[in-house]
Amino acid sequence: MTKGKGYRRPRALSPLREHLRDTFWFAPTAAMVLVFALWAGAAELDAALIGALQDHQQYDEVTELIRLADDAKPVISTVSSAMMTFIGVVFSISLVAVQMASGQFTPRVVRIFMRSRITKLTFAVFLATFTLTLLVLTSFESDAQAHLVTTVPFLQSVLTLLMVALSLFLFIAYVNSTLRLMRVGYVIDRITGESLRVIDKMPRGDVDARELGPAIGRVGYVGRAGVLRDVNIARLVRAAQRQGVVLRLIPRLGDFVVPGTPLLAVHGGEEGRAPSRGALRYTVSVGVERTFHQDLGFGLRQLCDIALRALSAAINDPTTAVQCLDRIVQLLSALADRPLGAVGHPDGDGVVRLVQDVPDWSDVVDLAFAEVRMCAVGSPQVTRRIMAGLDDLLRIAPASRHQPLVRQRELLARAVSLAVPDETERAFALEPDRQGIG
Repeated sequence: MTKGKGYRRPRALSPLREHLRDTFWFAPTAAMVLVFALWAGAAELDAALIGALQDHQQYDEVTELIRLADDAKPVISTVSSAMMTFIGVVFSISLVAVQMASGQFTPRVVRIFMRSRITKLTFAVFLATFTLTLLVLTSFESDAQAHLVTTVPFLQSVLTLLMVALSLFLFIAYVNSTLRLMRVGYVIDRITGESLRVIDKMPRGDVDARELGPAIGRVGYVGRAGVLRDVNIARLVRAAQRQGVVLRLIPRLGDFVVPGTPLLAVHGGEEGRAPSRGALRYTVSVGVERTFHQDLGFGLRQLCDIALRALSAAINDPTTAVQCLDRIVQLLSALADRPLGAVGHPDGDGVVRLVQDVPDWSDVVDLAFAEVRMCAVGSPQVTRRIMAGLDDLLRIAPASRHQPLVRQRELLARAVSLAVPDETERAFALEPDRQGIG
């Protein structure tokens, strides 16, 4: 079994990078360390500047610097006392916004807030500004009358004022970003954009797993329980090449695995040729939640969750469900003519050494429509949008992929006919409309 030259191996997920993206401590800590280094450098420059002026007996310039620094001291003191209160108020509001968004959309969208670069940058700059003001306030030591100057934090004061200006600018950007993240349209667009990037980078599924033959062995998962987020394809391919076998990844990305779960099936070669535990070390990455990295279904899962939450009796927002269906149809359109199923990863000679199972066309269609269809029976706006979306996909997808779409269409028509006894209302609910009801 060989692979064509157009193959592009997916990039491995960095566990450290994912950890830093999912945490809030790294950026503020790094910013405070950096601002301490900047303050130390500015203090050295201030000392050198004052020393040079005194050596040349330019006492008028020294006095002017002292005056400017003293004028800045009240401002720095005010900023220092107000900054922590400001930080507390701003981020308390942020926590309320995150709670509202997770309740209205889905808890899965909290990751968007956690990974927001502008949020982390704003928090980091706010804390760095507060730290800098404390450091600068300790540097105000001078005697202008005797021209005996130990330190005049002129450059430090300028640096503090620049940090204050940057904090104000980032606060405006942060408020704008937070308000955007609370808009359902923007959240849905973010999810769709990330899903499309996954589709663009995903290898084409053009391997028939039935050609592998019977498995000669299996390798169980060893490690902590969690969601399978990534596999290191390069290491698995090298391990299989050394043993002259083909490995098949049994769980899909996004599956929850526990110690002992069958992880890899070994095909080809002789009995007992499975790679050793040492060769398979650090080949899988497990976490507490799914990521978009190589996970084709995660974006559809989030869009369906938002649509289901919108269709619940507590929220009753069918228009949001229609917005989700718009994007679901967009994603399925991008997958309509793409080979799906098992993906083969070759070695340097072009021989497939790792087979990875990904959702096929029937799987993604069921994920996209099954749950939303069952909850949408009482909402003609949503049923009309589903019918229009299925009709559009039937026109876009090749004939070999029509069966799952036709099945979803028939199931929706049957459910509506059972729930809506009036023939006129039933015909209205099943009429295709891309806007639902305008």
